[in-house]
Amino acid sequence: MGLTIYGSSSVGRALVSKTRCREFESLDPCKKSIDSMKKIIAYIKESYNELVYKVSWPTRSELSNSAVVVMFASLMIAALIFVIDLGFETVMRFFYETIF
Repeated sequence: MGLTIYGSSSVGRALVSKTRCREFESLDPCKKSIDSMKKIIAYIKESYNELVYKVSWPTRSELSNSAVVVMFASLMIAALIFVIDLGFETVMRFFYETIF
């Protein structure tokens, strides 16, 4: 009796052309979670250091001056929109009263 081969399976095999210059990842899920946890902790530490040592925070007087400027600008824009709205209302009343 001869050996008859009906097909071949490549399950469990890796072709050299597809894996050249690459490393296989570990199947150990604990290693990945520890690495990701280390990355998260490093990110939090870097963010804290940047907020404490690299960011220039405004003084109390600069902050209050900026708040006054923002409130004044908001009131001016609100007044401008109110005037424009009154103008549109007047124009629309004129057209509706003359047409109907």
